Amino acid sequence: MPPLKKRTSAFSACNSLTNQLKCHLTDMFKKILIANRGEIARRVIRTAHHLGISTVAVYSEADRHAKYVAEASEACFIGPPPATESYLSIDKIISAALSTGAEAVHPGYGFLSENADFAEACEKAGIVFIGPSAEVIRKMGSKESAKAIMAASDVPVVPGTDDDSDDAKLKAAADNIGLPVLIKAVAGGGGRGMRLVTELEEFESALTSARREAASAFGNDKVLLEKYIEQPRHLEVQIFGDKHGNVIHAFERDCSTQRRYQKVIEEAPAAELSEAQRTHLHEAAVKAGKAVGYVGAGTVEFVMDRDGNIYFIEMNTRLQVEHPVTEAITGQDLVHWQFIAASGGHLPAQTSISQSGHAIELRLCAEDPANGFAPSTGEISALDFPAENDFIRVDTGVTQGASISPFYDSMFAKLIVKGNDRKDAIARTIAALNEVNLGGLNTNANFLRNILQHPRFVACDFDTHFVDDAQTELSDEPALSDAEKLLSALAVFEYDNSATTGNSPWSTEIGFRPNLPYSAEITVIHRDEPVTAVVRTDLDNKHVRHVEIADQRAVVEILQSNHDTLIVDTNGNNHRAKLHQTADQLFLFGASRTVVLRKPSVDLGGESEGGSGKLMAPMPGAILEVYVEPGQEVNAGTPLLLMEAMKIEHTISAPFDGTVTEVRFNPGDQVNAEGVQLVVMEAAESS
Repeated sequence: MPPLKKRTSAFSACNSLTNQLKCHLTDMFKKILIANRGEIARRVIRTAHHLGISTVAVYSEADRHAKYVAEASEACFIGPPPATESYLSIDKIISAALSTGAEAVHPGYGFLSENADFAEACEKAGIVFIGPSAEVIRKMGSKESAKAIMAASDVPVVPGTDDDSDDAKLKAAADNIGLPVLIKAVAGGGGRGMRLVTELEEFESALTSARREAASAFGNDKVLLEKYIEQPRHLEVQIFGDKHGNVIHAFERDCSTQRRYQKVIEEAPAAELSEAQRTHLHEAAVKAGKAVGYVGAGTVEFVMDRDGNIYFIEMNTRLQVEHPVTEAITGQDLVHWQFIAASGGHLPAQTSISQSGHAIELRLCAEDPANGFAPSTGEISALDFPAENDFIRVDTGVTQGASISPFYDSMFAKLIVKGNDRKDAIARTIAALNEVNLGGLNTNANFLRNILQHPRFVACDFDTHFVDDAQTELSDEPALSDAEKLLSALAVFEYDNSATTGNSPWSTEIGFRPNLPYSAEITVIHRDEPVTAVVRTDLDNKHVRHVEIADQRAVVEILQSNHDTLIVDTNGNNHRAKLHQTADQLFLFGASRTVVLRKPSVDLGGESEGGSGKLMAPMPGAILEVYVEPGQEVNAGTPLLLMEAMKIEHTISAPFDGTVTEVRFNPGDQVNAEGVQLVVMEAAESS
């Protein structure tokens, strides 16, 4: 990999003030409250403290020991873990701001960041809302209103309808527009409250589901319809406005790499665009901001069809999760710009903003791609990130020992990497990702690595359907290689059985006899496939192990062995891995992927798949719908109930033909732990 050319980057800009903007320091706030949590709260704290601004964090019971709480100048407790009782409580946030003397509130993203009522409540309380006015949030936060404003401003919009007066009229409108169509929550974002309809018979159920999810996520079940643009790229432009009428852009990002409308990888700038297309995007975005007198950070989002036509779809009236890639290519601190705009300062001139290189952001989530992306909750028992420098940045709100709860988003970190160009950025991102090790939970690291290495992604031959279309191969967990089998067996032998730690052999599970080699039969399970090995020591050389796996035999020399690293030599070939063990799992962090192994003695609660009829909760969450009742006969695959966890809906279906004998939860009930029985079934008698 060639050395990266040294240049100004966001990785240094976010940690020091640029001379261009220092003149605004005297106009800044003295104290702000951050109405958010996790990595975005830490991100805002970092810039605020560099500017000499005191910060107030708010936290729920679930976040009492979170890193951002310790880093803020002071912190206020605001309630129990459910967001509706803490982070979404306008009264509690306003009360915290007033009681601590905060002059302004930074909303971060998510939660109340695009809530016009919250912005209005701040204004009434004499607190500056670091973002646009309540009026602008209402106009642009509603897709219906935003589309009308854009159309009146000569910004091209996707064909559709904003008539939500009647379900039957919406169905007729869908037929008139022409399938496929998208049902979209008017107050939505992040893919929530959005459903794709390809057959008219599916419309009513999709509409019901979209309304329910929209009401849950945004408190508003109103929807609109849009013509579905096939094979689109999702492009967005970062804009900023100040109170002096200036609206500028900080170039574009490509957010086409999505799963179920949720962004997975973002990059800047967008590749394979002509200069005319870029200019059109930037001009349309600035025009959108000026049309509503925009103040603060905003993102104008577009889709581009196969023919290169660009259409406005929505505007996010806040800072985006993916803002670091823009900071990387421009060398600017966008949170600093937010403070300048909110405090009445002047933004820099458009001509002074330039870009260089290419940046990629990965959203690292605690979830299991090989198991339908089920969220993974619990304690992070080990955690390593690559070292940060001018070209690698890690934004995270967690530390080793912290817990991922079911109450909030599953994203535990963002990895941002910059390169000279897109090819260089991809290579550097893969190298950095290989240094991300999280023990105790499943993550999407392998999934992200597979995307980065996929020929379509590398060739920039993708659209918003690429990940969903290729999900099977991207989520695939190949069988263990011979080297991985060897390392996993030796890891258990070395560490679980204390063969080399100096402990008394009489206290181990190894078959110990005086003057004879130790031996043990070890079984680990990878994706329900057991791997059994026999390992024994060598009396003549304490560093040698003899390993038998199936019909393969190997003589192995232990080159390095401690509780987090294992390096061995077999027939002149070195194999190495970083390791982490919990009570029931072994994490093997290799150079090309992370392997999670189980010990066979662990009961995983997977009885529903074995036919016992006990369906377990795959994660903690809330029951939204129950579709069956005791005594009802169902077929394999029949939906039994609907759960919501980490803001995502999960359908629990019958694993086999049979009869429901017991339903243990009702709609609205909270499931507090993974593995709790939800439904009991009796299998149908085989004919």
